[in-house]
Amino acid sequence: MTVLGALASTLSFDPALSAALGEKSASIVCADHTWPLLLSGLAQRTENEIVIVAAPTGLIATQLRDDLVAFLPERDVALFPAWETLPFERVSPNVETMGRRLEVLWRIKNDPPKIIVTGVRALLQHLSNTVVEPLLIKQKSQVDMDALISTLARFGYRREELVEHRGEFARRGSIIDVFPSTADTPIRIDLWGDEVDRLTAFNVNDQRSTDDLDSVQIFPARELIINTDVAERAQNLIAEEPWGQENWERIAQGATFDGMESWLPWVATDSEVLTDVCTRAASIHIVLIEPRRLRDRARDLIAEEDDLARALASTWARDPDQKYPRLHSEIESFLKNTKAESIISLSPVADSPGTTSIETSTWGQATGDTEALANRILRFVTKKFRVIIAADTQSSAQRFFEVLTLEGVTVRSLEQQATAITSPGVSIVVAPLHSGCIINAHDLAIISESDLTGRRRTHRHTKPVKRNSLSIFEDLKPGDYIVHHVHGVGRYLGMSKQSMGGVERDYMQLQYNNGNLYVPTDHIDAIRQYIGGETPTLNRMGGSDFARSKARVRSAVREIAQELVVLYQRRVTATGHAFASDTAWQHEMEAAFQFVETPDQRVAIIDTKADMEREVPMDRLVCGDVGFGKTEVAVRAAFKCIQDGKQVAVLVPTTLLATQHGTTFTSRFTGYPIRVEVLSRFLTSKQAKQVLQGLESGVVDCVIGTHRLLQEGVKFKDLGLLVVDEEQRFGVQHKEQMKQLKQTSMF
Repeated sequence: MTVLGALASTLSFDPALSAALGEKSASIVCADHTWPLLLSGLAQRTENEIVIVAAPTGLIATQLRDDLVAFLPERDVALFPAWETLPFERVSPNVETMGRRLEVLWRIKNDPPKIIVTGVRALLQHLSNTVVEPLLIKQKSQVDMDALISTLARFGYRREELVEHRGEFARRGSIIDVFPSTADTPIRIDLWGDEVDRLTAFNVNDQRSTDDLDSVQIFPARELIINTDVAERAQNLIAEEPWGQENWERIAQGATFDGMESWLPWVATDSEVLTDVCTRAASIHIVLIEPRRLRDRARDLIAEEDDLARALASTWARDPDQKYPRLHSEIESFLKNTKAESIISLSPVADSPGTTSIETSTWGQATGDTEALANRILRFVTKKFRVIIAADTQSSAQRFFEVLTLEGVTVRSLEQQATAITSPGVSIVVAPLHSGCIINAHDLAIISESDLTGRRRTHRHTKPVKRNSLSIFEDLKPGDYIVHHVHGVGRYLGMSKQSMGGVERDYMQLQYNNGNLYVPTDHIDAIRQYIGGETPTLNRMGGSDFARSKARVRSAVREIAQELVVLYQRRVTATGHAFASDTAWQHEMEAAFQFVETPDQRVAIIDTKADMEREVPMDRLVCGDVGFGKTEVAVRAAFKCIQDGKQVAVLVPTTLLATQHGTTFTSRFTGYPIRVEVLSRFLTSKQAKQVLQGLESGVVDCVIGTHRLLQEGVKFKDLGLLVVDEEQRFGVQHKEQMKQLKQTSMF
């Protein structure tokens, strides 16, 4: 049972839910913080049936799924993600996204989850190869190596010399390395003849085997699996739609290429959607989250798809008024033709009088007053309420336990929570929730950590931060060469206005060897200017020539990297401050990190803090690509420095980056007596003066700023750590000024 599993059935037999299940279509009004508990109750009520929860956006769907796994076993809740790409865009969706979708479709047939949470975009999208059996590899099982390689290639896996990313595989003698589309780590299959002698996971960084595995499932890395029917359909399209002959021929020949999924509406042999697959396995119930917003979003999808198709008609030399195959179904026809037992709409506000409702409330705004918190909890206890505080981590749970105990609140010991949360009293559990809820009718108060601290809980994976594209707009001229991250070298022809979904937008028109590509201006981070000296040859859209060029570059970089020697020069002539070992607050702050540290990130954090605990002034360089967690290393080092009563300065090259870091540092330090300020041109003269005075007096613990920090008049009371972000963008003079800030500070 999950941590909050005993509460899952709280609303199973609520009158509002019971009434809704008795109707083909019904509505329930309840606040969004109650949805996870209500949906878990619905799952308990509808045993051996599938509940499909459709949200207006993928973000809402992800948050619902994250909260639901606190009440239900993780195996019972599945997230069905949507493609990140636009219809007809010649870019493939993320490999993990396609793998997760195929895994859910396979599970529906073989091991159905109780709840499938999805966004409206994924709900209405047509499917291809709806159920694909994964490869199952077990210890000591018989595996034909040639057949395995052939299947991986058919599944869309790309053969490489070294496996580094999802969707890749490599062969070295009797060893096959594969990075499955749904796995967090790659696997290594070591064969002895045709028998699996050893099956392990391995580390991407050093390629060394780690943990032994009993078995592993390998789902496809492409959602469009080319079978006989798909190949035959593509062959027919060569004559029916000659404008796409090159792509039809490649699909008919069984070739896999980037962007092939964009042609799914043309080559798909049916128009099944998610609910069609579910109804073949079990009876289903559909829950529409915010139905009005969901319907509006669905109509926007159809309008955008039609407008995009008409805009591309000139490029394809096709009649724009001729009907195009669609990737998505219309919401009205979908709801009309569905075979669901019931369709339940959940709305935070009533659309009409008389709508059934569930009365709930939230904890309210966090105040930081522990005495007021304790008094409010005690009032619930006197009413015989079950009060459950859902902490994000074990460290924060321990902190809440200590704080409430000191305030005179009787809290059950942390070891007793699993069996005690169903009886009146105060319990603290580790169960990350976005928000709690108070249900007076059931004498229940669930309080999340964000309710108490004000820190928002996020379960999203880290995403690469988009590059600053302002310089591209300023310098790019018609006729300039550019490089698209998927299609390669092209020529910029200028801006073009296109109407999509009733909204006119600007597109960048790019010329390639086999046609033109229109890139929305908000996707400009997908391109960069060509900086080579010679006049380049234009690549082909969706072709393999650019992929081969990148492979050659990767090989050359590996050779250079092997020859590089990194030299570190330390300021050994000065004696620095040896910081104390990590405090309890340090452990608690680090435990609140929303993501799992990568191996290299963890090493960087350990090494940085070890340097800070030495008397020799630190002079450490942390290298990593965008989005790989360098900021978190700086956050933890800054917190450690401030714990010793010293100040931290974070120097960044741009005002925008200063604002972003200010938000990040403030969010991570919320709940601790730390003052963070941003010094940039966005401040008025009076505000900037107050920040400078705070630095000199020591009131400001951490300051984040641009070159302004290097100017005269900036004085620190006791600077202990200087962090420089994107140090390559600072000149030699700036770096000399940095060293003059304080000779003994960590750098």
